[in-house]
Amino acid sequence: MQIAVSARHGHLHPETQARIREKVEKLRRYFDRLTAIQVTVDLEHRETPDVEVCISAEHTSDFVATSTGELMAALDRVLHKVEQQLRKHKEKVTGHRATGIKRLGGTLEDRAP
Repeated sequence: MQIAVSARHGHLHPETQARIREKVEKLRRYFDRLTAIQVTVDLEHRETPDVEVCISAEHTSDFVATSTGELMAALDRVLHKVEQQLRKHKEKVTGHRATGIKRLGGTLEDRAP
């Protein structure tokens, strides 16, 4: 999984980039088919930067979330939004499988009319 942290209209300190990477790496817990994560911090307004996270995953469209505010607080809000999207997608993908005969109990002959 590739993680890219970039900034617009300014530069992020390497320690800040490392903290962002640490937090973003935890998203893998929610959906294991992630291929790339792009974090963009727009520092045009220094007091309230915009944080955007774009996640690419296999066999699905991208997950995107944005938030504005103090940098780490905005990052936490964005990660919460993306976690919800990933959970919903995973539930949707894995929750629609048919239940097999073995899981229902009994045999096919028991179910025949």
